[in-house]
Amino acid sequence: MRPRRAAVRTASALVAALALTAGLGGTAVAAHEAEAGPAATGAGPVTHEQNDRVPEGSVWTQHYFPSSDRSGTRLHADVLLPEGLKRKEKVPVILSIGPYFAHAGQTGPEGWTHTGPSARFQDFIEGSDLFDRGYAFVMVDLRGFGGSTGCLDWGGPGEQADVKAAIDWAAKQPWSTGAVGMYGKSYDAVTGLIGNNLDQRALKAVVAQEPLWDMYQYIYSNGVPRPNVTGTAGAYNSIASMPPMADDDPRYRAAARYEESHPECLTENSAGYRISDQSDEHWTSRDLARMARGSDTPLFVTQGFIENNTKPEEMEEYLDNHRGPERGWLGQWDHVRGGDRVGDGRLAMGREGWYEETLSFYDQYLKGIRPTVRYPAYAVEDSTGAWRAQRTWPVGERSVTVPLGGGSYVDDGGASARAALTASGSPAPKAPPQPTGEWDMENAPAAEQRTPPGLAAEAAKRQRAGEVASSFFVWSKPLRKDTRVTGTPQVSLTARGEGNVMLKLYDVAPDGTAVMFDEQVSLVKSGRMSVDLKATDWTLAAGHVLAVEIGSIQTGSWRDTPSGETVEVRGAKLRLALDDPADDVATPGDRSPYLDTYLRQYTVNLPAGPGTFSVVPGGRP
Repeated sequence: MRPRRAAVRTASALVAALALTAGLGGTAVAAHEAEAGPAATGAGPVTHEQNDRVPEGSVWTQHYFPSSDRSGTRLHADVLLPEGLKRKEKVPVILSIGPYFAHAGQTGPEGWTHTGPSARFQDFIEGSDLFDRGYAFVMVDLRGFGGSTGCLDWGGPGEQADVKAAIDWAAKQPWSTGAVGMYGKSYDAVTGLIGNNLDQRALKAVVAQEPLWDMYQYIYSNGVPRPNVTGTAGAYNSIASMPPMADDDPRYRAAARYEESHPECLTENSAGYRISDQSDEHWTSRDLARMARGSDTPLFVTQGFIENNTKPEEMEEYLDNHRGPERGWLGQWDHVRGGDRVGDGRLAMGREGWYEETLSFYDQYLKGIRPTVRYPAYAVEDSTGAWRAQRTWPVGERSVTVPLGGGSYVDDGGASARAALTASGSPAPKAPPQPTGEWDMENAPAAEQRTPPGLAAEAAKRQRAGEVASSFFVWSKPLRKDTRVTGTPQVSLTARGEGNVMLKLYDVAPDGTAVMFDEQVSLVKSGRMSVDLKATDWTLAAGHVLAVEIGSIQTGSWRDTPSGETVEVRGAKLRLALDDPADDVATPGDRSPYLDTYLRQYTVNLPAGPGTFSVVPGGRP
């Protein structure tokens, strides 16, 4: 492995500032040396010795080519080939496509003194010894970003055309074997899922860390706007408007300033986020989970179940629709990469070997090399911090639908519960502030608010007193043995009234402490309605109780508008996939550090009420 250079900033450090959210061939024609030292910029192949932003062991060139939708959009690519590659020698290509590869910086200017290829995935390049292992690495700017022209089109048909063009272009280069793999995290993981959906012969494998599985779910939850409904548009408009480096070539500089002469691009981008109807064509054309039906590209994904940014919504649908080989690391972490470490040196995902396993995956599907290590198809960390291996995800021994009955609540955003707390002498909990500023898929502000102490318990107390409060609870009987809730829980109910509904699942211990482990919100729809919660993998210990809260949106991060009306709920049911942890096959992995942070933030006091249903009917998982 090449030694890491202290002067090279890691990708994680480079994106510490705010930032989630084109056509002719040929290399760039301008070169310029910055005042800080040698900085060849791409008139011909540029090495690390000529420009210290070029990764060691590689040579850098720039290229331009058209998108596939005949819109006139010209895409820009930074190509890194193994140094010393012979004239007619060919290598497979690892391709990353996204908005974060601008020469000036990923989400804003990063203080570089001269131009050069993005260091976004320097961790992957170094950790995998990518060039020594015989791969090219290609970074393509989506339309509207970096050196690409055109109007940005967040996950839409335009970007899908860009992905198609980039795969085809990478496969047809004289130094390419024609085998292409995709790599990314967050936004450039989304483009990997798009690549899989396109079903192109040249695409042999996709590695997607912490993606979105459906673009709508990042902006709205079943009609309820999330706090980033305006911030995400602003973030990507800002990234698209980032000025180029002074020594970028003329074609790159002109493309980087495309929005200055096409201000409608930014206006149109912002307008799309204001469409709240999930059935609108704007969103159906971005429903990646549905569009994955029948796809078969080998797929390696990661997903944090307790992610606070790109959450596991419609993940199960996407994986169900995918028919090809799958690999996955799933667990209890936040928005991190497979090789990331926290401040004390522990791996953020808790599992060793990310780069080795990723390269083995690419070797198998891009080079036809049989793996020397037998990796599990899925390595999964549950809520206890224990890792297991399984052939797919989710694996459940049974699916159950349990009756929750009904009740009523006032859609007041928790105002009545807060008032009752104040009247009882408890400190008045403040309503969660709405986050401001820009918000993209790579970085999100801390919008998830700690649950106010006593709020849930006060709602349950008022329910026991026969009052109609901001929410009501339904409790299970204590479990007889450890039972895992996996997959995507779903609540169905019949509602009468207008407003919002929030659904929460709690793991309640015998001492009355409870962890909220899953939630979702929706606009109330008259008649029968069903709401999918987030995908989860949570083990309820023997003696614990499952509590379900149904009511107004009181916590979390949504821009809801309480109706003030009383909403009546009848015939509520909860569908769960259950598994028995006793059957687990252990695989190496440590407790991910974020799990304890989550437990501190989402543990409340909520003594169990009378049990009205059994999680496991008949008592057997």
